[in-house]
Amino acid sequence: MLWQAEFAWAARQARSNVYTLEDRQPVIHPSAYIAPGAAVIGTVSLAEQSSVWFGAVLRGDIEPVVVGARSNVQDAAVLHTERGHPCVLEEDVTVGHGAVVHGAHCGAGSLIGMGATLLSGSRLGRGAVLGAGALLRGGDEVPDGMVAVGVPARVIGPAQPFENAERYVRNAEWYARELLPHTQS
Repeated sequence: MLWQAEFAWAARQARSNVYTLEDRQPVIHPSAYIAPGAAVIGTVSLAEQSSVWFGAVLRGDIEPVVVGARSNVQDAAVLHTERGHPCVLEEDVTVGHGAVVHGAHCGAGSLIGMGATLLSGSRLGRGAVLGAGALLRGGDEVPDGMVAVGVPARVIGPAQPFENAERYVRNAEWYARELLPHTQS
């Protein structure tokens, strides 16, 4: 696919914001995209077609940070860890602008709203949604396919199709087609 080649080009251009920390070195798929101004530090793994947008910080200094295929970490989001609690995003996960995922596990196709926080040991199920500004406390879990909102987060019902991460995957494809060709000059 053409957009994969464009992601790969942009990823190579942005490698100045990828840092090894002692013996902890990022592993980045050639088709992953890292926007200028984002920082990828230490034991971070970015799978194929994943993307890390402007101002985001992924810091694998204590435990690994794993970003699955086609997942996207939007502007100013932070992914970090705590001893015994890696940060894992399975495939097709969207992390909204300004969200914090700290030592949490996010299932495939889950969506984290803007400004939401997931604390160490929390779990967001497959296809689940954590609403904007919500706080998922350490050890708490949102079941597969459910929506949770509030501080602290509480489940309010099943996710609707428009709320899931699939549309954000399509948005990433659009960005690859429209934005990246214009940044090559």
